[in-house]
Amino acid sequence: MPETNRNYGRNTDGTFGKGNPGKRHGIRHKTTLAIQALLDGEGEALTRKAVDMALAGDTVALRLCLERIAPPRKDSPVRFDLPPMESAASASAAMGAILAGVASGDLTPGEGSAIAGLVEGYRKAIETTELEVRIAALEERKP
Repeated sequence: MPETNRNYGRNTDGTFGKGNPGKRHGIRHKTTLAIQALLDGEGEALTRKAVDMALAGDTVALRLCLERIAPPRKDSPVRFDLPPMESAASASAAMGAILAGVASGDLTPGEGSAIAGLVEGYRKAIETTELEVRIAALEERKP
């Protein structure tokens, strides 16, 4: 009985080979290329047909057309008053206002989390600037 290969992709020195390098960047599947060749130059006619079907009452075509005209928004602006942040210490008051907004239902937890992330980023920027000023002042005082 012949011996089976039990190296499982290993080279003779025991290391693994490069494996499957995959396709070159930008290469498309044959099916995708065939579909694209069929549709080339037909975009306007297909769009017109979808609009006609939507106007005739086809709900799937209607949804398709509406999604292209007005795609669903990923997020929306939030109207919310935050206390001014002039120092890293004022971030605590801003976070308290966010927590109160979520607790009262004025903000969703997701909105509160997103705003808290912005406040935290701003706090870090202020803190970094304040540290730079303090370090520069200390370096100037050195003899």
